[in-house]
Amino acid sequence: MFAPILLIITLIPLFNCQSRKGSDILNEVPLIDGHNDLPYNLYRVEHNKLKNFKFNSDLRINKKWIDSKADTYTDLPRLRQGKVGGQFWVAFVDCDSNYCDAVERTIDQIDVIKRLINRYPQDLAFVTSSNQIMPAFRSGRITSMIQIEGGHSIDSRLSALRLFYELGVRAMTLTHNCNTPWADNNLMDGVKENFTMNPSARKKTGLTKWGYNVVKEMNRLGMIVDISHVSEHVMTDVLRISKAPVIFSHSSVFNIVRHTRNVKDYVLQMLKRNRGVIMINFSAPFVSNQNATIHDVIKHINYVKNLIGVDHIGIGADYDGVAVMPKGLEDVSKYPAIFDILAQGGNGWKPWNAEQLKKLAGLNFIRVFNEVEQVRERMKNVDILDDPIPYEDVMKDNPDVKKCRIDIDHYKNVQ
Repeated sequence: MFAPILLIITLIPLFNCQSRKGSDILNEVPLIDGHNDLPYNLYRVEHNKLKNFKFNSDLRINKKWIDSKADTYTDLPRLRQGKVGGQFWVAFVDCDSNYCDAVERTIDQIDVIKRLINRYPQDLAFVTSSNQIMPAFRSGRITSMIQIEGGHSIDSRLSALRLFYELGVRAMTLTHNCNTPWADNNLMDGVKENFTMNPSARKKTGLTKWGYNVVKEMNRLGMIVDISHVSEHVMTDVLRISKAPVIFSHSSVFNIVRHTRNVKDYVLQMLKRNRGVIMINFSAPFVSNQNATIHDVIKHINYVKNLIGVDHIGIGADYDGVAVMPKGLEDVSKYPAIFDILAQGGNGWKPWNAEQLKKLAGLNFIRVFNEVEQVRERMKNVDILDDPIPYEDVMKDNPDVKKCRIDIDHYKNVQ
């Protein structure tokens, strides 16, 4: 007489498990995206004036934003629909500011990010440490962190790096699509299919000696080193010397798409040894071609999982920073579809379980952030690096630098 009851009890967990979707885990852990360029669109469209900007409305039907032809993938309603729990907002300034007003313009972008967060306190929470992420998520707010995209933003000044940290910046991409006097960008690698870079034009391929100082000072501060956009040699230099885990905040897999913004297998193996994370970029040309779909992104995610393990994958979609997104991932509302597909499995790959999906969503990034802070604590008695960049390094990289950096001769004979 007890057999039917036991059968029902036995079947209940199976029924619940089968009725769950992969995206249900986003109610339990935050989906943290490593890269969103909305602040640059605020600069382009709103001139950083937030008085009349309605982030809590659908920007797709905002005439001003439509007329601007900005790539508008992000607003609060769609972030909520996409179950986003954490976001790196990017303080980006164009490479034409290199050697000129990059520091000042970066301050403007940090300022507009912080004002945007403060304007929506019920929805956004400004976070500067790893232990603040889960409490913010549990309060129903989107964890909001600041990242600088491009080392040109510090104008080769460690003082600027330190003060950016005090302003709340917690990650910096070492280059954008321009070189600094201390690091090369990915365009220097010049894959034929994508670029026409003349190999004879190359100046250097990795970090300079002073570039090592930038990484060391970021380790000491507790700022995450981001090596998306850098040359292959810079990637390997950083992975070799960094005392803390690093991230690729918005990159994909080179073995699938031969693009210098993507990461080769041996570099991914180095990333595993570093305990870092690659946050997969959704940009159509990086994951396939102009006709890319969500399944192309899934392919990159599974490739990394199979090569170096599930502990080293995250998501860095690059919304608002690129022109073409894959079908099925048209804007920030579409993230849940990735987790639903992964939980179902597919041709050649097994379904992801809940713990694996949670790591992809945000737990891997939180671990990296925490370990970066642990390194900071171990380095708290290390002397601050205050060596200025060598005069020769700056002049070799840009002979016209005196037009903007009027005090450069002051450092001419500094050893």
